[in-house]
This record gives sequence, structure tokens and C-alpha cells, in this order.
Amino acid sequence: MKRFFALLICIAILAALFGCGKKPDPEGLGNGWEPVKKTELSFAHEFSIEEYEGGLKLISIHDGGRFLVVPEGGRAPKGVAGDIVILKQPVGNIYIAATAVMCLFDGLGRLDAIRLSGTKAEGWYIENARSAMESGSILYAGKYSQPDYELILSEGCPLAIESGMIGHASDVKAQLEKLGVPVLIDRSSYETHPLGRTEWVKLYGALLGEEEKAEELFAEQVELMNGVSGGATGKTVAFFRISGSGYAVARKSGDYVSKMISLAGGEYAFGDLGDDSAMATVNVEMETFFKTARDADVVIYNSTIGGEVANMDEFLALNPLMKELRAAQNGAVWCTRESMYQQTLNIGRMISEINAILKAAPGEEPELTYFFRLK
Repeated sequence: MKRFFALLICIAILAALFGCGKKPDPEGLGNGWEPVKKTELSFAHEFSIEEYEGGLKLISIHDGGRFLVVPEGGRAPKGVAGDIVILKQPVGNIYIAATAVMCLFDGLGRLDAIRLSGTKAEGWYIENARSAMESGSILYAGKYSQPDYELILSEGCPLAIESGMIGHASDVKAQLEKLGVPVLIDRSSYETHPLGRTEWVKLYGALLGEEEKAEELFAEQVELMNGVSGGATGKTVAFFRISGSGYAVARKSGDYVSKMISLAGGEYAFGDLGDDSAMATVNVEMETFFKTARDADVVIYNSTIGGEVANMDEFLALNPLMKELRAAQNGAVWCTRESMYQQTLNIGRMISEINAILKAAPGEEPELTYFFRLK
């Protein structure tokens, strides 16, 4: 009996020392090879890229798998860890179910690498993506939760790119992998800095052999963000939409949109808004919403879900309280374009445009792509 209790004590000690049996995060290729270079990341924390001899690149995604990209004509080395998916360039016939990724491929000029989409043609606000689907060069293969497995297999798809939403359809991920289609989970939406999302272009640049172009695209957005001058404007911004059930739906205070407003020199009106859910938005009762948004200097109406509000009359018709907002009385109500959330590659430009909105004089119309003033 004493030996039995002694054994239990030893097990408890070992569990404490080694994290109750938790395996350490895997590192490297698992065959003793050391990386010769690591891609420098400025804002992104959800992935890393290591380069090895022979142009091999190991993409590691936090909670999203590891992928070894092998250059065309090259070979994967022996002894690579079993959890690493080997992808040989050129990588093509990809199934993209993560909408935030399409603009990155488009920016890289590599829509040709995509054969299947989880969004129908009419759901794309990226002109080249919509055109590619209308011409048949990209086919609809079902949304992330209901993919067309038969079509995916018939097209020889070597990779499915999913968003974090696949966590709600884990059986789909398991089935794709069972059929021999590895799944790469795009975690750009988990990045804490807005430009961390844009920096994922480097991951897809490594996947497609377009690293130089990816660096240029990212640098352009950083330059646009850094070009915002004058610091804080002292203006508060209410960013919201009105739901069909009559609630104001606002982004949480820690959300990337509220951070874009801050980087643009504004102060997010709902600075202490949040809850314990994983959602990026919160439903706010109109009375509570009005107390917060009433004196905001600027309103940016979020039209990306319910459709664009065309003019002030339509905005004021959303709820009787809209006409009581100071921004509405001062002509400082703006609206997002429906394309905004599909434009991960242009977050630096969005920050620059929000700054232009904050500095716009009454009646002044700055040149904008993702927002417009309601009249």
C-alpha cells in the first residue's frame, strides 16, 4: 500500500512538472534541420514563417497547423515531423472558404491559384473575384459548413483555406482531411493590431512564391497608416448599425474597428463596451445607445451586413432617435461601403480614410474608397 501511495505522489509530481501530460508546442522540421532565416513580422502574432535550405518554407499557424512549402522541382527532406503538411509549388486549385483571404490573393495577382470558392459570385465585392466566378475560372463549392466534397475532389484540390468559423463545423474539417484535403485555418481575425490582419499577405506570399510582392503590399499599408498626421483629433466616433429587431449593434471596444478609429486620431464612443462572448459586436438597447452616441462628433454607419444606407433620409428612418444625434444635425454622418470587410489588404488605407473623415470640414468631400458621407 505504501508503494502504491508513493507511486501516486510521483505521478502527481511529474504531472505538475510537465503540465499534466501536455505536449510542448512542436518546433522546426523535427529532423534536426535548423532554419536559415525567419520572416520578420511587424504586427502579426498568429503565424510564423521559417526558411530552410533549398528554399523550403515552414508556415506555422497558432492552433491552425504547420505547412512545409517546397519549391517547384524541390524535394521535402527526410524525417519531417508527422504533423507537418507538405505542399509543393506551384500550389493551385485551392478551395477558399475564408472571405478575408480572397483580397490577399487578388492583391498578389494570383487568383489563378484559386479554383473553388465558399462564397457565390454575387457575394463578392472584389471585382476580380466576382468576374472570375462569372467566367467559370473559379467555381462555387459550397459554404464552409456545407462544402461540395465531390466537386472538391474532382478538381484535385490540394488545400482548403478556412476561417476560424470552421471551429463551428469541426466535422467538415475532419471530413476534408479524411479525404486527403489538408485544411489551413486563417486566423487573421484573431490579430490584436488591425495591420496584423493585413500582414497575413506574407503567409500567402510564401505559399505562392510571391514573397517580394507581399512585402511591397504590406509596406504600402504601413506607410498609409503612418502617414496619418496630427495625432488625436479630439473627435468621438460612434460606429454602429441598427438591427432588424431594433437594437443598435456596436463593435466591442477592443475590436479592430475601434482600434482603427484610435489609430486614425479618433476616440471610439463605446470605449467600455464588451462582454464575455466571442462575438465582435454587442447588441445595445436604444436608450443606452442614445446616451452614448448622442454627442458623438462623427457617426459611421456600418452598412456591411444590412446593406448600404443611400442618404440621410434613409438613415433617419432607421429609428426616431437618429435625428437627435449631434452628428446627424451637423451633417457628420458617414456610411461604410459593403466591401469593407472583404478588404483585409487595405486596412492602412481605411485608417487613412477615417482620419480624413475626422478632419473633413462641413461640406468637404475627401476622396474615399470605403466610406461616403450621407446627404
